Amino acid sequence: MPKAVLISMAIVLVSSAASAEVPCGKRDKIIDWLETKYQEEPVATGISSKGALIEVLSSEDGDTWTILLTAPNGTSCVVDTGQAWQAKPHEFEVAEPQV
Repeated sequence: MPKAVLISMAIVLVSSAASAEVPCGKRDKIIDWLETKYQEEPVATGISSKGALIEVLSSEDGDTWTILLTAPNGTSCVVDTGQAWQAKPHEFEVAEPQV
């Protein structure tokens, strides 16, 4: 899934989750908790057009994952969680050197 799509989905999920109880707090505490409880670590990051840090955390085997959004003011919120995360390798085109 392209990074722009993932970021857009995260922003939409945060907006729709605003009315629900969303776990929010200091980023380092949430990261520590996810690492301790689920053995999740960041596997992807991006900056949204609004300046928010979007992070995907996953356990090594991909059994669990979490999307975390950190606003420019420093507040971090869990956007969504799930199971069976599968990372896809990046496919880059390498340009041939021009002589």
